[in-house]
Amino acid sequence: MRAAWLVFALLACERTALSSPPTRPAAAPSAPKEAARLQVVIQSSSGASVVQAEIARDGAERERGLMFRRSLGADEGMLFVFPESSEQRFWMKNTLVPLDMVFIGEDHRIVGIVENAEPRTLTPRTVGAPSRYVLEVAGGTAFARGWRRGDRVAFDEVPGVR
Repeated sequence: MRAAWLVFALLACERTALSSPPTRPAAAPSAPKEAARLQVVIQSSSGASVVQAEIARDGAERERGLMFRRSLGADEGMLFVFPESSEQRFWMKNTLVPLDMVFIGEDHRIVGIVENAEPRTLTPRTVGAPSRYVLEVAGGTAFARGWRRGDRVAFDEVPGVR
């Protein structure tokens, strides 16, 4: 009796397997998009400073920003490009390292700097002035290099932005 039950169970499984639609293999995850980069030069009374910046051009790139990064090199950063000037606000909920946020106006001059923004917080960071660009760099960089409000920031045309 047990043998008959076992044969019945196996046939039932086989019938189910044969009647099920074939499954498609899962799509391979797409490779991460290579970040566009740009050289940013800040001209201050201390001289010129060069930052190799990734570019955050669209909503998804700006939202992701530098989240989950465990380090940021001394000459690295991210340039956030907004469609128009307005008072930009940033928070650091999923950002793991302190950052300086350099707010830059349409005229490519620094309108304000938030220094050493504390990681993993929801505190909104702003400078209370309209900006079109924000450059994030490792915390302490702006002070160490003597960057101040009014300093000139130069970079080539941002790819993919008109």
